[in-house]
Amino acid sequence: MKEILYLEVPISDTAVVRRWLQVDFQPGFGEKLLTLDGFCLKLPTEYTASKQTITENLPTELSVFVWSVQRTTYLKVFRWSDQSFPQEKEILLRLKKEIRQRFPHQYPKPPAIDLSQQSIFEALASYYPLTVKYFQKMPNGEYDLKRAYWWEQRWREGVLHPQQPRQVIFSHPQSHISNPKLDYDLIYIGGALGSIHAAAMAKLGYKVLLVERLPFGKMNREWNISRDELQSLLNLGLLTNAELDSIIVREYKDGFNKFFDGNNPPKLRSPILHTPTVLNVALDSEKLLQICGQKLRAAGGDIWDETEFIRADIDKSQVVVTLKHLPTQKQQQVSGRLLVDAMGTASPIAWQLNGGRAFDSVCPTVGAVIDGGFEPQVWDSQYGDVLYSHGDISRGRQLIWELFPGAGEELTIYLFHYHQVHPDNPGSLLEMYEDFFTILPEYRRCDLDKLVWKKPTFGYIPGHFSVNSSDRKVAFDRLIAIGDAASLQSPLVFTGFGSLVRNLERLTTLLDIALKHDLFSSRHLNKIRAYQSNVSVTWLFSKGMMVPTGKFIPPQRINSMLNTFFGLLADEPPEVADNFIKDRCDWLTFNRLALKAARKNPALLLWIWELAGPKDLFRWVGNYLNFGRYALVSAFLSSWFAGFLYRIQPWLEPRHPALWLQLLALRYAITTGKPRSLNQTSTVNSEAVILN
Repeated sequence: MKEILYLEVPISDTAVVRRWLQVDFQPGFGEKLLTLDGFCLKLPTEYTASKQTITENLPTELSVFVWSVQRTTYLKVFRWSDQSFPQEKEILLRLKKEIRQRFPHQYPKPPAIDLSQQSIFEALASYYPLTVKYFQKMPNGEYDLKRAYWWEQRWREGVLHPQQPRQVIFSHPQSHISNPKLDYDLIYIGGALGSIHAAAMAKLGYKVLLVERLPFGKMNREWNISRDELQSLLNLGLLTNAELDSIIVREYKDGFNKFFDGNNPPKLRSPILHTPTVLNVALDSEKLLQICGQKLRAAGGDIWDETEFIRADIDKSQVVVTLKHLPTQKQQQVSGRLLVDAMGTASPIAWQLNGGRAFDSVCPTVGAVIDGGFEPQVWDSQYGDVLYSHGDISRGRQLIWELFPGAGEELTIYLFHYHQVHPDNPGSLLEMYEDFFTILPEYRRCDLDKLVWKKPTFGYIPGHFSVNSSDRKVAFDRLIAIGDAASLQSPLVFTGFGSLVRNLERLTTLLDIALKHDLFSSRHLNKIRAYQSNVSVTWLFSKGMMVPTGKFIPPQRINSMLNTFFGLLADEPPEVADNFIKDRCDWLTFNRLALKAARKNPALLLWIWELAGPKDLFRWVGNYLNFGRYALVSAFLSSWFAGFLYRIQPWLEPRHPALWLQLLALRYAITTGKPRSLNQTSTVNSEAVILN
């Protein structure tokens, strides 16, 4: 018996596909006998009778069948012989062509609804029945489902009209007021990641306003990170050790990385990759925000929640921000020296700054915090799933799970996929939620009705494939973006939270210099960014996990690629995988792993070419050359540059602050992202000296 065809059919109704196979499809040769899941194709009687020399190896049957997993239909054809079935090639080509014509990719979008006439549950029940059912079981399910619907609509609007983004930033060459009264030094729009950075800047003595569209402290995602990455919160004095311990709700023993390999050849199957210090610390995200909010207010800052950003008018002396208080619908204006965009993927500022290329990719992510209901043997809360797949490509997406234990019996479970930003297929949170509630029992055995649903977790995590450090605009005059709005984070497992925390000292120090010396032009502010050349070069890794819109590829292809690389990491010392996933991979290690992957799976280069295409592959070459350039500069400067800056700071900074900002930004660029074993001590110490 030999498998000769494997297809993904992008439809959840397997019965429709089976009926089409049994009734409508005509193979053109052989006797078609119906089976429970498809049909068998046997040699015609007259054909075998006409053959005078029939051997026992002559193939007499093809078996065609379908099955369902991940809310998707799959088809396989097996031949019951080592020899080809007569007209086998023509039959398979006909089957493949006709099934693609009959069942093409479909990218449904949420319906337009009028909530003045019905509830969100009533409006969506016929489209997303399981999503409505289980959101109704959550404490604030109606509000949260409205939020998910709003977020998807806002995201779609930006994707569908990238060349004409809604203008929200307006520049005025001359000052409106000769001697403006500035209300604040810094105005932050976005109260999640914004609250962390805002609190750090308030502690430095700046007057800060934090604006949040939701009630302050409410989160649609949970945050996981590792102990060593949290050190920056202590270094800046943002948290005490006691406060840090109070927000850590779980620290698990080990994290697993495993991708489905049932359809991979033996050489591309990989063992579990253990990453015990990756995302192994679960935080109480809402408590962290509350602590940051308290410290911001204690330092003289203000928080305006349930307030929406409308527009910003910028002139030479100030930025004037127009806001709307949602409960009262009252508009008001506030002025400041600098505006910080922390609105995340829905940020209209990010869309305007970067026009048609605000984001190159996105991870639509859905999930939930579940407070019990799993049987005891299903999962040990001392362990987490960092990256896991239980099936092949599903309706044009490679679905990946994450599972992180939380406080008590809580488990936070995510389902996401790496996705090409495309106007025909922006990526749907609501479709993903219907998948989540349908296939969660396939991933971890459970009865959904017995689970205790605490809250949903969802969002769009963006990615931008930066060719160099200035490729993405993160600043305008008197405006800068951080977090997901800046979209400079790792393309593998980290969101804007991980990027912000790892770069918090860098961003805080550089922004402090800009504020001290009134360096508010876009030329200066664009140097304050979380860009890493080693992160930029790994975008090809995430590109290889995206199915191009409208294209069919072998269902097992992405799992084969993931197993190739993660199998290599499993064979390496633990610190190699730890550094790679935490964005600390150096040039030599990257090249060594890339060469090993090519030797292990020579087809990998062709697969990447097919998925990335020539345009993006040539862009990646620019990434790679830039990575090498940074490696050379780092090798030349790393041993003496920090000490040199410390010596020249007292006379250079007062006289030439713009040059000082540029040199310090360079110093961060060449040291951020080094393997921990190489710069763990020297970097922390030299940064502390410069900060003081």
